[in-house]
Amino acid sequence: MLSNLFKSNVYVKVYVNKFTVKNVDKNNEVVLSAENPFTTKRLLVGEFNNAEVLLKEALKKLYIDNWLAPSPIIVIQPMEMIEGGLSPVEDRVLRELAFGAGGRKVTVWVGNELTSEEVIEKCKNT
Repeated sequence: MLSNLFKSNVYVKVYVNKFTVKNVDKNNEVVLSAENPFTTKRLLVGEFNNAEVLLKEALKKLYIDNWLAPSPIIVIQPMEMIEGGLSPVEDRVLRELAFGAGGRKVTVWVGNELTSEEVIEKCKNT
């Protein structure tokens, strides 16, 4: 019961220099574009520190009405620059990015864009 009070499932979509972050439990969303670019010519997340700062800011804005921000379960999905799939290094960068921004558990998803119900299901299986 108490764990449901602090439960939070978050879906992060990563675009070139932009994050879309959605709390699927409350159906609110934040979209932030980078002032300090994190995408490089070859990598979606090539400037890790810039991406981590922006994702932390997005999560903070997502929970602005909460007096205590939860440590969310995050499903993170690269939306661009994924031709041929992700390398193990790219997968790790996305995981570390989500953990560094405050995620409790993280799943990296490559595939079709997910519905809120699919995100919740992936969070259960994390």
